[in-house]
Amino acid sequence: MIKLGLTGSIGMGKSTTASMFSARGVPVYDADAAVHQVYAPGGAAVKAVSEAFPDVLDAQGGIDRSKLRERVVGDSEAMKRLEQIIHPIVSGLQVSFLEKAVSQGAEIIVLDVPLLYETGGDKRVDYVVVVTAPEDVQRERVLARGQLTPAQLGEILTRQLPDKEKRQRADFVIDTSLGLEYAEAQVDAVLRTLRSDVATAGVWSEDRKG
Repeated sequence: MIKLGLTGSIGMGKSTTASMFSARGVPVYDADAAVHQVYAPGGAAVKAVSEAFPDVLDAQGGIDRSKLRERVVGDSEAMKRLEQIIHPIVSGLQVSFLEKAVSQGAEIIVLDVPLLYETGGDKRVDYVVVVTAPEDVQRERVLARGQLTPAQLGEILTRQLPDKEKRQRADFVIDTSLGLEYAEAQVDAVLRTLRSDVATAGVWSEDRKG
């Protein structure tokens, strides 16, 4: 089974690209969705996060991500404390995803992880796809959502590896600034390459990493 890491800085179109892989029958682990799951009412992280950061619960008993963001963005110690809570929980969900994919005989799976390089996750996959777009497009997309201020965006970007470096380290690069049709063509090209590896070279993650 080939593990394909999918990453990209905020606002680059990573989630849209992940959905393209999913639409083509490739199992996708979405790290952001996993975080939403553990923050939801009754989620595995709610108790620990609300104890570490009082007053971040929403009316339904889940974690209000806007309130939590206000508590941690710009505070490196708070961010580190949050990551120490979240990462082990989310890692467990990823393990469950991989076990299910193996049991179903998946040849290729995608691990959609925003901070793949920053957390060393690139060492645990066989190939990496970086989703990119010009800086002005990225900024426009993010600020149009109305969830972050320019200052908050800048703070987030300081925690992410620069896009240029990600592209240099990637096995594949998908540019989302040229329209959906172009992005889909790039996804298809990536899958053709990987399926060719499966068919002709028998590439398995254990062989490549061992």
